[in-house]
Amino acid sequence: MKSIDEDIKSGQFQNVYVLYGSEDYLKQQYKQKLKQALISPDDTMNFAVREGAHINPLELIDLAETMPFFADRRLILVENSGFFESSCEDLAAYLPQMPATTVMLFVEPKVDKRGKMYKAASKTGRVIEFGEQKEELLTRWILGRLKKEQKKITQPVLQLFLSKTGTDMNVIDRELEKLLCYTLEKEVIEQGDVQAVCTEQVSNQIFEMIGALGRRDRRQALSLYYDLLALKEPPMRILYLISRQFRILLDLKTMNRAGLDAKTMASKAGIPPFAVKRSLGQAAAFTEAELRMALSDSAGLETDCKTGKMADRIAVEMLIIQYGSRQTEYSRR
Repeated sequence: MKSIDEDIKSGQFQNVYVLYGSEDYLKQQYKQKLKQALISPDDTMNFAVREGAHINPLELIDLAETMPFFADRRLILVENSGFFESSCEDLAAYLPQMPATTVMLFVEPKVDKRGKMYKAASKTGRVIEFGEQKEELLTRWILGRLKKEQKKITQPVLQLFLSKTGTDMNVIDRELEKLLCYTLEKEVIEQGDVQAVCTEQVSNQIFEMIGALGRRDRRQALSLYYDLLALKEPPMRILYLISRQFRILLDLKTMNRAGLDAKTMASKAGIPPFAVKRSLGQAAAFTEAELRMALSDSAGLETDCKTGKMADRIAVEMLIIQYGSRQTEYSRR
């Protein structure tokens, strides 16, 4: 990201930019930054957009070879092409030969670093990954937004906000706008404000469901499950997320027993640091043997669904009923 900012500041641009990764908010922000820096807003002659999996690479090459019309550069924006996940021999061979007057900007979900397109783009321009952001950066970003709006928030309330939104910046941006509108007449954002307007994300509802299972509160766990179904969440995705949370809890219990610090545990478990403490609290409700059995049972139910032995909705219900019972022995066998 810093390299793009430096290019924009200096006016010295690369021929190729590849923006990829899971953090869509930042990808879109830097796509717009580059677009605004490279062409004027009303210049439709020197700006082309191609999107989707059926883009013709030879057409892109023809566009790139066209000289800009009364401008310094031609910008070609290519989104979700899949070129960086599959072989695209023609375009990979062409990128190093592209005229200096053309900039090709790719915005992709992911790339294959072993592929020819990735290697060609890396040599020709800049390939930048936009992944999940660290808690420190998200905190600075949120506080900066609040400062512009002359709002204040305490650290516990900020942690509550992040626990509801997760680390997806698009979600944070949306929920922050709702919070700012709700507290329009207030200077300090309080816990009640966050509770009143911020929507629980699916991952948080899964967390609450596992918490209910840990308390052996089958009714609450089933209620959360039916809420997710009402929101059109597919049962198989819910099963995957339940299994994922069981895996995180097992990993955290193992690492905590080994004496690892919270930052290391967060990195290895793939969760934000602020989620470690509450996840460890949740993990305390299960033994390691129970969590291992839960993972085994989840995998077995997934297989049963995929092979047609069981309906997916019923499979998840069975798992919830099994682990929401008061019994101490965990097995569906």
